[in-house]
Amino acid sequence: MSKRLAIILAAGKGTRMKSDLPKVLCPVRGRPMVEYVVEALRDAGVDHLLAVVGFRADLVREALGKYPDVEFVDQTEQLGTGHAVKMCRPQLARHAGPVVIVAGDSPLIRPESVTALFQAFETHRAACVLGTLHKDDPTGLGRIVRDDRGGFAAIVEDKDATSEQRAITEVNMSTYVFDAAQLVQALDALQNTNRQHEYYVTDCPGILKGWGQTVLALPVLKPCEALSINTFSDLAVVEAAMERMGL
Repeated sequence: MSKRLAIILAAGKGTRMKSDLPKVLCPVRGRPMVEYVVEALRDAGVDHLLAVVGFRADLVREALGKYPDVEFVDQTEQLGTGHAVKMCRPQLARHAGPVVIVAGDSPLIRPESVTALFQAFETHRAACVLGTLHKDDPTGLGRIVRDDRGGFAAIVEDKDATSEQRAITEVNMSTYVFDAAQLVQALDALQNTNRQHEYYVTDCPGILKGWGQTVLALPVLKPCEALSINTFSDLAVVEAAMERMGL
């Protein structure tokens, strides 16, 4: 089994949390939310973690400094998730094997889900495996469009979806396992021709699919993993879910 690398996207502000802290340091049940992400990835067998930091990076470095397997990567400008991953290009170029990309504001990510994605990656020798789930109300989330044989075809963002596509309940949750070398090539092909002029890692699976590479979308994520934190109401929902789960 190849060594496993992780990239945690942890550069954002906690604007809607009305906090001066970086978003990933906002406390969840008394701990910075990003700690749950780090520990879930370690439990899934990740050997080395890259935390992409930006806003008040010194605080994130201090909070995660107790983990010897965490390396910090600076994103001085926030130009999208794809740009954040691009900042890890030197480390990716040295890595032969899978890399999992997750958001640092998703404290309910489960080790068993990440393990399932790694296993599928190894079994199918895929360029990319996306973790998906089905939501009763998928509003606002990217839909997983499948081809006639049930394979991954595309991620279509909510705002760009047709009425037929909006009826799709399988959604992208920004949890990916990529082959590092294939990811580097896809990152080099990313374009920022969108309204925000930003680079999005969500475009990478489609790029790889277009090149004829194996891209899988697996609905292995649990409902709790759809709970990320952007507001105080989100925080309350996540903390209640953690209490029920005994976390």
